[in-house]
Amino acid sequence: MVVTFGQAAIASYALAAVLHLWLGLRLVLVSAASERGTPIARALRFALLCTAAWAVVALITQLRGEPGWIAAALALDAWRYGAWFQLVLLLLQPQRWLRGSACTLVWTAVALPVLALVGWPLPYLSSSVALGLPVLGLLLLEQLYRNVDQDRRWSVKPVCIGLGCVYLFDLYLHSHGVLFGQPEPHTLVVRAAVHSLAVPALAVALRRQALRPRALQLSHSMVFHTLTLLLVGGYLLVISAIGYYLREFGGDWGQALQVAFGVAALAALALLVGSGAMRARLRVFVSKHFFRYHYDYRTEWLRFTAALSAHPDSGDIGSHVIRGLGDMVESPAGTLWMAASDGTHYFPAAYWNSTRVQEREAAGSAFVNFMRERDWLVDVHELLQCPERYDGLAPPSWLAADASAWVVVPLPAAQELTGFVVLARPRTPLPLNWEVRDLLKTAGRQAGIFIARMRASEALLEARKFEAFNRMSAFVVHDLKNIVTQLSLMMKNAKRLQHNPEFQQDMLATVDNALEKMRQLMLQLREGEAPAHGRYGVDLAALAQRLQAAAQSHGRMLDVEVVQPVQARGHEQRLERVVGHAVQNALDATPTDKHVWLRVERCVGQARITVGDDGCGMSADFVANRLFKPFNTTKAGGMGIGAYESAQYLKELGGSISVHSEPGKGTVITMLIPLIETERPADAFMAGVA
Repeated sequence: MVVTFGQAAIASYALAAVLHLWLGLRLVLVSAASERGTPIARALRFALLCTAAWAVVALITQLRGEPGWIAAALALDAWRYGAWFQLVLLLLQPQRWLRGSACTLVWTAVALPVLALVGWPLPYLSSSVALGLPVLGLLLLEQLYRNVDQDRRWSVKPVCIGLGCVYLFDLYLHSHGVLFGQPEPHTLVVRAAVHSLAVPALAVALRRQALRPRALQLSHSMVFHTLTLLLVGGYLLVISAIGYYLREFGGDWGQALQVAFGVAALAALALLVGSGAMRARLRVFVSKHFFRYHYDYRTEWLRFTAALSAHPDSGDIGSHVIRGLGDMVESPAGTLWMAASDGTHYFPAAYWNSTRVQEREAAGSAFVNFMRERDWLVDVHELLQCPERYDGLAPPSWLAADASAWVVVPLPAAQELTGFVVLARPRTPLPLNWEVRDLLKTAGRQAGIFIARMRASEALLEARKFEAFNRMSAFVVHDLKNIVTQLSLMMKNAKRLQHNPEFQQDMLATVDNALEKMRQLMLQLREGEAPAHGRYGVDLAALAQRLQAAAQSHGRMLDVEVVQPVQARGHEQRLERVVGHAVQNALDATPTDKHVWLRVERCVGQARITVGDDGCGMSADFVANRLFKPFNTTKAGGMGIGAYESAQYLKELGGSISVHSEPGKGTVITMLIPLIETERPADAFMAGVA
């Protein structure tokens, strides 16, 4: 069975009538009484009724085809557009001019079929007005979606999608009719069925309680987009009119001229919409004629702050500063001049669509001093033409030679000029009035503070690196002092025992050990701290025996007691240096006839090393407040680094150090170090495996 165009149109209109009547009846039966009486609910019922009436009359037109029914269908089509416009306008609560524009367009669309019925046909005007209806509908939906809060957009999204599909379809249908003289038959047949797609979307919106009024908040961005849509719609209407007359009066070439002109006009529209200069002119026009103030300060400030905070670690902060300032005044290019690290001059540090220069501006020049003292924006054209307004200031040669320079924005921070930005002329003529000056001056201060903070952070990081290096150098110097002391003592004894073979052998071993320690110190200074852990831990018994042998080689006695053999966590050489420092201090503070001891034992999951002596001791105040601070010592030739390094290293390992001392009675130092279990398999286990 073959379905004709007429049968398909009848089915389409019937479906539209049934669905719209069903939704209207559902709105009456399901909604609460308080909701049914609201103006929005009444507007929705009226729009559904008008759409159903249009579908019924259009259905009759398909069956009878009389001029009166055709005119009635066209009038009802415009009238239902007005009903849907009324619904959206109630949701938006717009200003009076937008409501008046919608009413004028709808009444014009209603009147044109009546005029045609009485013998005043206006075919092109009818087509243009028919095309303007979906354009206005899309504009209203766009404003509805933009003015809804972010968390409530999900509720009005079905309304915008459903009606948006209707208006887009009609925009295509009427555009084809204007360009080619008549609507496309296939598209016209399914029009009512496509319009029925809005019914499920409206039903979903009703369930989400989307049909509530929302006050329209006019902003620069909203007016800009609204005016853009209106201009694009008007442009399409104009090219449609020109295309219509080209086809009517172009003879045999009329249709070809119409198509060629339409393509060229659309290409020109794409170029205009994509032009930054045109967008800039439109923004300036909107700000000048629709608002009291030129700028939407909230939007500008949020955008500028986002530009400064974007990618702070990218190393391209300068270009973000230039672009943020340039976007405020539609400037397409600029250069950032920054103060040198030594403070002697300013140099170009960043560029944005600008020519690179190799100039320098002295920090004490008249130009820099003027901006530092006055905190003024410098209008380059005004400076060149009327220097008396700037106290006779002579522009720098590089600024006078830059034909694109428009304004110089200082970037002050805490009474200092961190830099300045030279912006190029804007895309559209923009007067440098008080509002533009205040905006750029305030943004320049924020940018100056931001740059100063970034440079201070970099300087602080560099200072911390030097501090870490200096602290490590102090540790190395302290260890070198101990090595020098050891070698000096050896050289002192060499004059007396140089022919003794045992002394010669011990001297060679001492020199070899000193060289190895110095190599390790140089490696630590070059590569940083030595690792805080060893693979198998540190054998404290062997460490104690080495310290005992070293003391004996210097003619001193160190009593060593190893209660249990334990292995502690840490780096062997560093841990030996820590314990050796405590032993050496005990030997230095104790006369040769007094007792110095070293005890190694296990204590509650930790290794405990105790170093004691019967020497001079220390006061409680020195132990509590000065002992473990750098550069504090009781020895005349000491540096006050060893105790501080020991405490820091034990803390890194997860251990601790405590000191008990009394003047004249001696000192006891207790070190607790975490144990480490050996990773080497036990011999018995290995034997069992074998």
